[in-house]
Amino acid sequence: MTGKTHIMGGVASCTAAAYFYGYDPVFMTASGVIGALIPDICHTKSKIGRRLPILSAVVSSVFGHRTFTHSLLFLLITAFATHLYFADQSILVGLMAGMASHLLLDAGTVNGIKLFFPSAIKVRLPLYIKTGGKAEQVVLAVLTVVSCYFIANLIA
Repeated sequence: MTGKTHIMGGVASCTAAAYFYGYDPVFMTASGVIGALIPDICHTKSKIGRRLPILSAVVSSVFGHRTFTHSLLFLLITAFATHLYFADQSILVGLMAGMASHLLLDAGTVNGIKLFFPSAIKVRLPLYIKTGGKAEQVVLAVLTVVSCYFIANLIA
């Protein structure tokens, strides 16, 4: 998936969680957008990879693309580290929701992800799409509508 689709996945997941669980939607959504981009630190041409080129190059050379940073292990390590440094629960939940949305979206691509890294098993959803294709535009549109729905209900 492209960066914009990941961002909208983070926004959609966080606005929905804020609506249902009463978290602060501003902090949660902001951390969700960051969380939705973090897994692609392994890709030097990604939005976050271009912002942190040295870190991205190191992570990419050590792990490759869609392996460690797209795994449950990375999700748990990030949750633990975030819990140590941030007292606000909405930041932790937002970050995890954004990261989880990223993993789900990338599992819906042709190449899938190594969700159980260090195992070499790839996980791919039964219905998958090509990154950047017309089907991704549909996914982006659906995520945008979902986000707008929950934002409107949070404001009301």
